[in-house]
Amino acid sequence: MVRLNEIRTGEVAITPPEGRDAGLTYIGRIRTPWTDRLACPRQGRADGPSCRIEVFEPWIAALDGLGEFARIEVLYWLDASRRDLVRQSPANDGTTRGTFALRSPVRPNPIGTSIVTLIAIEGGILTVRGLDCLDGTPLLDLKPDRSLFTPIAPPQLGDYETGA
Repeated sequence: MVRLNEIRTGEVAITPPEGRDAGLTYIGRIRTPWTDRLACPRQGRADGPSCRIEVFEPWIAALDGLGEFARIEVLYWLDASRRDLVRQSPANDGTTRGTFALRSPVRPNPIGTSIVTLIAIEGGILTVRGLDCLDGTPLLDLKPDRSLFTPIAPPQLGDYETGA
């Protein structure tokens, strides 16, 4: 079980370098039933509770056409997360892995992402299922689920290949 600011056996925390502004703009807020990190699910579920995404002006106009998609990707800022662990033990079993090998919310830049089912859009309010973040989480971006798209161009000579 996760505890606030806990350092588990084998975990490594660092003093992060001085921050630089990436110029991020919060475009809305996410409303979920969870106000406590211990109660919040670790991964969103398609059968989870319906949640609201509130999009701020002037970004409401950017929602035009999003309703054509059954699933969308939601990117959000995990503002309650630590940012200083480079090795973590998510199962608290004594083994550790590097932060970039995990989907933990503890990250140098705590950007969360969920693929959610879009239930409805009414004005600047989206109703969705599949989120896994705290109530009031800042919204960074919305995109159609990339798995719904066919690549625009066929593979080209020199593209990375994974076969033999």
